[in-house]
Amino acid sequence: MISLARSDGHYDGVSKVLELLRDEISSKLAEARNILVKPNFVSVRHPLSATHVDAVKAVLDFIYSHNSKARVIIGEGPAMGSFSDGLRNYGYLDLKRKYNVEFIDLNHSDYVYFDVYDSKLSKSIRVRVSKVVLDSDFRISVCRPKTHDTVVVTLTIKNLVMGAVQGRDKPKVHAGYGAINMSIAELYTKMPLSLAVIDGYVGMQGDGPVGGREIDSRFAVAGVNAVEVDALTAWLMGFSPLDVGYLYLLWKWGYGEINVDRMRIVG
Repeated sequence: MISLARSDGHYDGVSKVLELLRDEISSKLAEARNILVKPNFVSVRHPLSATHVDAVKAVLDFIYSHNSKARVIIGEGPAMGSFSDGLRNYGYLDLKRKYNVEFIDLNHSDYVYFDVYDSKLSKSIRVRVSKVVLDSDFRISVCRPKTHDTVVVTLTIKNLVMGAVQGRDKPKVHAGYGAINMSIAELYTKMPLSLAVIDGYVGMQGDGPVGGREIDSRFAVAGVNAVEVDALTAWLMGFSPLDVGYLYLLWKWGYGEINVDRMRIVG
């Protein structure tokens, strides 16, 4: 089941779609012990490229309405700039005043090596992947919908995977169109999301994922199947999910539906 709602604000839209999922997700969320909330700080100096803090507040309020005992981590590994600058520039430091959360820089945490694809589609490239992501028992990706100059869209799956790949290893994943899509898809199978959240109150179009322009899209999407959440969001953005390589691969591998007319959508 995927929830979809009109959004009148970053907090408003995310709260609506999470509430629609309450019955489906409550028990699993209540049992979680290590919860990762993964926003998008691909750049720490371009607010439109990042997850708005109010969307994260809505996610945290939903978490704490179910579970007050879990360890809750806000983790990210920016591609441009430092995690601490992102927290400061985007207003995340104030979250500590209300919520019992930890901030962890995924670029500088313990890691595990994984092999990803090179331009010849051979798994010859070794990258470091944050153990914080791998060890979490409930992973939440929350981000705005953005176009991407190589893989069409940046949504919840790419946000998680590329944030988990550490620092200087991120460019290694960009080994060509086929390679990056195969690497994103395969890495995602090692760290599947428990909850995928799209804050589409304001999205990015054009030269994404950093240099694009604002689009007033005013929707929110959420679900426990990130493949389906991202496919529906891509469709809402005007793209065919079949043209998003990593979504197509995950669909073919049985990780979720990408044909919108076959999804159960509520809202």
